[in-house]
Amino acid sequence: MSFPTSDVVSSHSIWFLRGVRAAASLPGLILVSSFVGFAALAKDAGVTVTQAAFMTGSVWALPSMVVLVGAIVSGATLPAAALAVTLSAIRLMPMVVALVPEMRAERTRPWVLYLLSHFVAVTSWVVAMDRLKSIPREMRTAFYAGIGGALVMANIIVVTAVYAVADALPSTVSAALLMLTPMYFLTSLWGSARERAGHVAMVLGLGLGPLFHVLLPQFDLLAAGLIGGAAAYAWHLWRRKDRGA
Repeated sequence: MSFPTSDVVSSHSIWFLRGVRAAASLPGLILVSSFVGFAALAKDAGVTVTQAAFMTGSVWALPSMVVLVGAIVSGATLPAAALAVTLSAIRLMPMVVALVPEMRAERTRPWVLYLLSHFVAVTSWVVAMDRLKSIPREMRTAFYAGIGGALVMANIIVVTAVYAVADALPSTVSAALLMLTPMYFLTSLWGSARERAGHVAMVLGLGLGPLFHVLLPQFDLLAAGLIGGAAAYAWHLWRRKDRGA
């Protein structure tokens, strides 16, 4: 059995710390601001500080946490709450599928990728996809571990600290802070979209979301995503066929 040399361990440590430093960025600041709003929401919903901190580390993705708090407030059963959080988290699957091949190296063990997949959320994904291509492939898992670990720990601390003073935070401010991360993600996706179909999908989603919120309030996001995404993909195929004709 071979063991990593001290030089390899040192290199991984350096890239891990560089990942921690990368987390201290504008996207990271926006995420922290959003968790300030979540701490106020959790306290207002009657969630304890321990539960809010545990939720931050275990659920991690902010929209899923908001969905879980909403399920708690509405008195939903455990299976119903679990299903709601699962449906919310499905949106992360394409991000994992896109990110994991960028991190995988020849000697990367599967359990490392499974563990790092837990850190996949809007902010960590945007930062990683922007920087991984300039990082040696063997060091990418260490770099992403630094990003994900730093963001999770920082926001656990933020949620714990803000929870104590959340009563002094106006509800409008809390709501505005919660919206920062999805707005940042939307603008980032718009700017990084390689195909016009991505823009079409986002515009359709924004337009169909309010409509389905009225028509199908319990399935509005799912319906808007499926119909908007399918329509954008069909438009993309039609354009490609038309150009090839």
